[in-house]
Formats: sequence, structure tokens, C-alpha cells
Amino acid sequence: MSKVCKITKISETISKYSLKSKKSLGQNFILDLNLTDKIVQTMGEISAHNILEIGPGPGALTQSLLKFGARRVIAIEKDPQFLAPLEELCKAFPGRLNVINRDILSIDPEKFIDPPVKIVSNLPYNIGTQILLNLITVKSWPPFWDNLTFMFQKEVAERLVSRHKTKSYGRLSIVSQWRSTVKVLFEVNASSFTPVPSIDSSVVQFTPLPQPSFNAPKDTLEQIVKLSFGQRRKMLRKSLKVLDKNIESILTTSKINPSLRPEELSIEQFCRLANALAPVNEKK
Repeated sequence: MSKVCKITKISETISKYSLKSKKSLGQNFILDLNLTDKIVQTMGEISAHNILEIGPGPGALTQSLLKFGARRVIAIEKDPQFLAPLEELCKAFPGRLNVINRDILSIDPEKFIDPPVKIVSNLPYNIGTQILLNLITVKSWPPFWDNLTFMFQKEVAERLVSRHKTKSYGRLSIVSQWRSTVKVLFEVNASSFTPVPSIDSSVVQFTPLPQPSFNAPKDTLEQIVKLSFGQRRKMLRKSLKVLDKNIESILTTSKINPSLRPEELSIEQFCRLANALAPVNEKK
């Protein structure tokens, strides 16, 4: 830990720069630096890593990353109102913070940071799942990052770790768990944020597996999962008919009951089906 004397209260930063949360950007600020310290400590050793922080806002999590010795922090911030307070942190920790005023969904983050990389964020509620999907569905695996530590709404966190035959099991559960170990580290009360959201949050960590848990063609698997859960109340023989007119026969050959609904299938079964459908897709 270093340069504790340069840490400032986030409430003072918000007041000094008249910062306002924007509902359109899903912004909720963390005021408690003890909480951001706790998040950073779950990331493991960071002194030998470059850290990509998505949406630093007024800089609470950024301060904790720098305080605990991150080698370098690359902060991607879309909202220009935060550039001035983040510039203060750049001056307080010279050479260790680079702020990029861009939309994370419009760039390839891998081009802005050198390995080894860890990624962290108090994710904007409105685009959090899309940011996650972009990072865990990259073509090359293992990915360019060593772990992801993200804050999600509690209900989203529950979906990420759900198992089949449960109501919260779905596309996010499968895509996340297929390629990584997913753990809910701890819950965060809504009162920890300003403005106070309507639901509690959870910190979730993703550690990439050396290879996916089951062999399957990525694009076909994603297509099947998206179609299946897009009509989750329909039987698979109906929701997947658009993929192949003989889908019922393919399901049966794959030892999957065509009358099942998607939440009843395990990740292994989805992968088995993807392998059966891949040759069919290649012929189209």
C-alpha cells in the first residue's frame, strides 16, 4: 500500500466538481473507500498487473487500486464530467494512471492495455451484462485477462452462478460458466451507493478456465443458447426448429428429450447439441 496521504473522500470530490449521476448511463457512485478497498483485495496480487477499470466515475475504486499498488491503471470513462477529478489522481500517482475518454462498448479494450491484465468495475447497471458478454465471448481463449471482478445487481449475480433446473438459469449462466469459474464474493447493500438503487448488489469474480468446461463450437453454442432462452417457455423442438427442420431427430440422437425446456438442460447437454448441429450449420 502506498501514498495513503493522497486519498481524498469521494463525497468531497463529488461536491468540489458538482458531479451528478446520470440515470441514462446507469451511474451509482460508491462513497465508502473501505468497500472499494475490499473489492481490490479480492483481486489478488495486483502489483505485477496492469488493471483495466471500466467506468471509474469520480474515482473511488481507482484510488483503492492505486493505493494497493496496481502497476498501472487504464481507466475507460465515457462521461467527460469525471475527467477533471481523475486528472487529479493522475497527478497524485504520476505514471500509474491513464484515463481514456471513450465508450467501452465502442472499443477493443485489448488494444489499450498490455498483459498481464486484470479487469475491475462497478458496472453501469444498464450495460453491465453486455460488457461482460463482450469479454467472455472473445474468440481467443484463454482470454487476454487473468480475472474479472465486477459489481452487478444482486439478481444478475444470481443468474450468473445458477445451475440448470432453476428459474434464474439462463444464457448468462451458460456462457459464463462454460469458460470460467464464477463466484459471488460478497453482497453490497444498496445504501452503499448514491443515488441509492432499488436493489442490493453483489461482487462477482470470473477466473478463466484453461479451456472450456466442455468441447463445443463457440458460435453454434451461443446461437442455440440465445434462441432457446429467447423463448424459454417453449419446448426445444419448437424454439430450435428455425435451425434445422429435423431438430427433433437431432435432439433425440444427442440423447436430449425434444420436449424439454431450455432451463432443464445442463451446460454439457447444450455443448453436446452444439456439436451435433455444427456440421449442419456448415452446410448451409
